[in-house]
Amino acid sequence: MSLTQDLPRRLSASRGTRAGLLVLAVGIVCLLLEQSLPWLSIWPAEWTVPTTQWIGDGLGAVLDALKPAMRAVSAVLEYPMAGANWLLNTIPPVLLIGLVAALGWYLGGALMAALGFFGLLFVLGSGYWSESMNTLALVFVSVPLALVLGLSIGILAYEVPRVKAVVQGVLDVMQTVPTFAYLTPLLVLFGFGPVVGLIASAIYAAPPMARNVLLGLERVEDEVKEAAVMSGGTRLQQLFLVELPAAMTQLLVGINQCLMAALSMVIIAAVIGGFNDIGWEVLLTMRKAQFGQAFLAGLVIVVFAIVIDRLSRALATERRRYDWRIGAGIFAACALIYLVTLSSMPPVAELAWFDGAAASVDQSVGEFTRQNGAGLDSLKNSAMFYMLLPLRIGLDQAVLPFTWGFQWTPAMSAWFFLAAAVIAGAAALSGRTTLATVLGCLAIILETGVANLPWPFLLAGVAGLGWVAGGWRLAFFGVGLLSLILLAGLWDRAMLSLYLSGASVITCALVGGALGLWAALSKTAWLVLQPICDMLQTIPLFVFLIPVLMFFQIGEFSAFLAICAYAIVPMIRYTRHGLVTTPPELMEAAQASGATTWQSLRDVRFPYAVPTILLGLNQTILYAFSMLVIAALIGTTGLGQSIYLALGSADVGLGIAAGSAMAILALVADRLVQGFAKAQREALGL
Repeated sequence: MSLTQDLPRRLSASRGTRAGLLVLAVGIVCLLLEQSLPWLSIWPAEWTVPTTQWIGDGLGAVLDALKPAMRAVSAVLEYPMAGANWLLNTIPPVLLIGLVAALGWYLGGALMAALGFFGLLFVLGSGYWSESMNTLALVFVSVPLALVLGLSIGILAYEVPRVKAVVQGVLDVMQTVPTFAYLTPLLVLFGFGPVVGLIASAIYAAPPMARNVLLGLERVEDEVKEAAVMSGGTRLQQLFLVELPAAMTQLLVGINQCLMAALSMVIIAAVIGGFNDIGWEVLLTMRKAQFGQAFLAGLVIVVFAIVIDRLSRALATERRRYDWRIGAGIFAACALIYLVTLSSMPPVAELAWFDGAAASVDQSVGEFTRQNGAGLDSLKNSAMFYMLLPLRIGLDQAVLPFTWGFQWTPAMSAWFFLAAAVIAGAAALSGRTTLATVLGCLAIILETGVANLPWPFLLAGVAGLGWVAGGWRLAFFGVGLLSLILLAGLWDRAMLSLYLSGASVITCALVGGALGLWAALSKTAWLVLQPICDMLQTIPLFVFLIPVLMFFQIGEFSAFLAICAYAIVPMIRYTRHGLVTTPPELMEAAQASGATTWQSLRDVRFPYAVPTILLGLNQTILYAFSMLVIAALIGTTGLGQSIYLALGSADVGLGIAAGSAMAILALVADRLVQGFAKAQREALGL
């Protein structure tokens, strides 16, 4: 009797439950009417708006009009490029190594000096010194352009509050549009060559600088601003003589991020730059399956990234500066070594200290794959057949005699949905009605597959999540943007991208969350994980492709592993940070009440950490979409492949349309996760 009386209360429809029931109802209707109304699953071609053609025609006319002026700009930019190339290739390597080591000593002491010295010594011995200097020249020319652009945008957003929201929206779009999408129109404007990489690098690296400029100026204390006003200075004097210097720490952080973004982008620009830089060497050796040389060239990029990151980070965050005279002594010692060895030093192109190691890597990888090929294939096939394929095309298509050993039948679908209904019903009876609706929706997704989901079901799902996370405005925002993909005829490709990025994000959330929990509970674990996370966040995206290609060759599984390796770090860091920053008074209250370690973790630390963990999930999603386009180089399908094909054929319409669709997916996911994080912070009173 009490169960009957409690049933209405247990089934009371919260906002999440109502949204879940609506989505579930839409999904059930779509499945029941799938045969009679096929347009519920496949968007009719006659309903498609020729967006790609319109964009191509419209931008084509604009780009053609701008092309003469941009080609002139390209010709002008070739001079500083050529000058930087000449300078860096003319300076004797030993002197440049000594200069970097001396700078490292001044900024960070002996460890930083050793990092700069041995890092560049490795670059010299790799045989890629000239190619590395060409890459460095591209960075040196593009970064000042990015700094000026980012500084201007940040100051504009700070000085004109009415355009701040617009600027932030543009920055969001710029950071979510895939990197290859930048290159397609730039290729048309500036032509084939290194200048395209320079411009693309400057555009890609400007948003981090702009954000840090805006953040730094907003954080300047009111007392400092009032003192500047009281001194009688003009607005420009207040800004450039007081506020910007007061925000210098944040500006230096922006310079660090700008440098790393520029380095990452010039490597990607090698795809169409085609000149003798280290990115082109990586691409060329990968295409030839010379994995030892590709790995060596990739390590050169990693060394550059680590040295640049550590030096610029020390400049931004460290206040202590070391005795410059010792730095001068380091440089003098390197100059002396150069003078002594001048007559016996071979040309840098002939230095190949690690060619033997590269050949050994090729031999070892070949031997390992020959001996363990069956195991590697089994691992890849198991992941594809039992995880990725069912998520992509659903159990009803993925379960075959060839893969699972039996054929999926309509009767099995009926039993599967019946079992899901029983489990969801049990959850509803226990009062977890939202969980029950989520289980029902997951059953539809698993049986149908992400790539085959009815478009009304997915739109209803985004609307429901948006309404729960942020109200009707967020719901309309998500549905409106996704509808643009639907109307443009890119829905099928978008679902393929959503499937692979979704599988990667789920894996990163589970594995990264577990590692973050381990790091929060064990200081020793964090001592092991922290340097690994630092290294993974420093490596440019391109380099993640090399190790997976070594063992698993081209294919979707290799792309999945590369995306996971790149996107897992934020989940580890933010999970650990959220769990270790629980206020001490909350932990003391939990201990005073007699809670065990597990109870404190479950009932106190985890609820408090949820907003931070969601922020990590948000970053993981954005990282996954960024890497998804790079993974198109090794055989993925979907929007990433379309962007890459558009780049190869200079198809501006397809490149912009596919890049915009990818940005829409990332932007919608970003806003939904931010909405849930904000709701959780408000619930905690933060």
